[in-house]
Amino acid sequence: MTKILVDGVEVDVPPELTLLQACEAAGAEIPRFCYHERLSIAGNCRMCLIEVKVGGRSGPKPVASCAQQVRDLPPPRDNMLNELVTRSPTVKKAREGVMEFLLINHPLDCPICDQGGECDLQDQSVAYGRGGKRFDENKRAVEEKFMGPLVKTVMTRCIQCTRCIRFVTEVAGVPELGATGRGEDMEITTYLEASLTSELSANVIDLCPVGALTSKPYAFNARPWELTKTETIDVMDALGSNIRVDARGDAVLRVLPRVHEGINEEWISDKTRYAEDGLGRQRLDRPYIREHGKLRAASWDEALAAAAKALSGDPKKIGVIAGDLACGESMKAALDLFRAVGSPNTDCRPDGAAIGGAPRQGYLFNSAIAGIDQADAILLVGTNPRLEAPVLNARIRKGWLRGARVAHVGEAADLSYPAEHIGAGADALGKLGDFGNALKNAQFPMVIVGAAAMARADGSAILRAAGKLAGVKEGWNGFNVLHTAASRVGALDMGFLPDAGGKTAREMLRGGMDALVLLGVDEVELPRSGTIIYLGTHGDRGAHRADIILPGAAYTEKNATWVNTEGRVQYGARATFPKGDAREDWTILRALSAVMGKTLPYDSLEALRAKMIADHPTFGQVDYAPGAADAAGFNPATLGAEGALSSDPIRSAIGDFYLSNPIARASKTMAECSRLRAERNGLKVAAE
Repeated sequence: MTKILVDGVEVDVPPELTLLQACEAAGAEIPRFCYHERLSIAGNCRMCLIEVKVGGRSGPKPVASCAQQVRDLPPPRDNMLNELVTRSPTVKKAREGVMEFLLINHPLDCPICDQGGECDLQDQSVAYGRGGKRFDENKRAVEEKFMGPLVKTVMTRCIQCTRCIRFVTEVAGVPELGATGRGEDMEITTYLEASLTSELSANVIDLCPVGALTSKPYAFNARPWELTKTETIDVMDALGSNIRVDARGDAVLRVLPRVHEGINEEWISDKTRYAEDGLGRQRLDRPYIREHGKLRAASWDEALAAAAKALSGDPKKIGVIAGDLACGESMKAALDLFRAVGSPNTDCRPDGAAIGGAPRQGYLFNSAIAGIDQADAILLVGTNPRLEAPVLNARIRKGWLRGARVAHVGEAADLSYPAEHIGAGADALGKLGDFGNALKNAQFPMVIVGAAAMARADGSAILRAAGKLAGVKEGWNGFNVLHTAASRVGALDMGFLPDAGGKTAREMLRGGMDALVLLGVDEVELPRSGTIIYLGTHGDRGAHRADIILPGAAYTEKNATWVNTEGRVQYGARATFPKGDAREDWTILRALSAVMGKTLPYDSLEALRAKMIADHPTFGQVDYAPGAADAAGFNPATLGAEGALSSDPIRSAIGDFYLSNPIARASKTMAECSRLRAERNGLKVAAE
């Protein structure tokens, strides 16, 4: 630690801190445009200028506080500590000069700028700028750049902070932005005027301190003070990213990231951000019953009576399957209801994954998402994290930049960082070669098994083989499962699996059931026989096949419990109310239980959660990722079963990143992104 003075206040700070961070640690506010904690230092906006006094004397000129570390300060003189001055007349004048230069060419279009009300340039020009201007020359104009359907550009507003360039290059790993020209002719561009291809591309909107890069789908929709802001949890993948949903009336207008260092830092994927328009399209907003081959609108009483009648037969001939977007409350109500009627047919694995049951570490991301920052050797087995969890993929890239070695078993893919491709089939797990030695000798080895690997015929054998490679020791558990379904870990935690003599999801989906309840199951082929009762939100595959439709609430329309891939319990909050006659899922099942004469023992969300925690104690550990807490008693080599490993390529569980669930498939924005990606993948370059 190093002692310094900040505006006369003595503080003790680590020497690796920048002067800007040291000032903020002492409570001083430092303006900035180019500096960002998660990006490399650019030092090109000069807004963070401060004075540095050595031996009581100021240096010859102000210092850019973002570009110098505490350790770079000269030794104290005359027994006087080095002092950082942030509020002197010199600093004030320097900042006013910088702001004046930034505003020379900045257009005066704040009233029509989507950044209005959330603009760093607006805020800092008021706080640190001059009261007037001294330049009368014509302002420059810059042509707009095409960056795809997500990012709107007004490049005349750009102040060349280069945050966007550094983000796509360093974090996203897709260096498609850069600067051309010098001085007043400098422009940020995509070079070939092509759409950005990163699944994290829209984070540049949050990073941009002015209105140069804004949200194209959100353009001219609302001002920030018109919106109701709700902090909740994302369900587009199994990461459980922390998000803020901004709504006006009954419409969700935008989704923004919240900071959570243990999960998503401050990034979210483009699907998380822009699938929100799918929440208002193709919605199921009233119950339906199929008569004479056609669905007709029905009342809730009719629909519940029809569902109760369909489920009144042989308990062994009825079942329930939980889909990818089912919340903890709906699954708990469904599980309790089917156990009450004596049915053993409950499952949460419509993909047929060979996973579940004890021990819990057998299906968790045990190293924790933040543990990727420690890993020095990472083996990906049957997973493409760039499509399945883009934010987690950015963590792996950060680990690779730090020196971690990464290898991949499965279908070849561009992961945004170099990864040794060992083989496409599962049999490559026995031929790791040099990387196998690196994994064995690593201090913090990680094996990440994907959902697609476990859903194959040899899934159980893959689990056993991957478990043998994982390193587990005191304080570190290197065995990890990367799920793609937001519901999966919560369902496994509560035992949403076949009871004794019960059928698995795949067995139920083959047919032969009198009645089958689907909690938002849309990603699989559905049986042609039996009565299908679909409880979901969108008119997707499940609703098209259903005989009875019970309209539920989307993730933004209910208070719900979610458990992410690392076993972290989080609570989502309602931002808007369900559409039309739709209701929260657990209340529908509670009402159905009453009609069936098997009334569930809870009438409120609080009572349901209390029973969920009483029956399954892990649900009471809110925002807690167990990590390696029980590593000492866990042996991943006992997972799965011995068997032959196939040489067939392991394909990712996500075929089209933009269309992976009913909400995304209902989104116009995601459809446009998918179309552009398909066109891009089909193009041939001149050399071909």
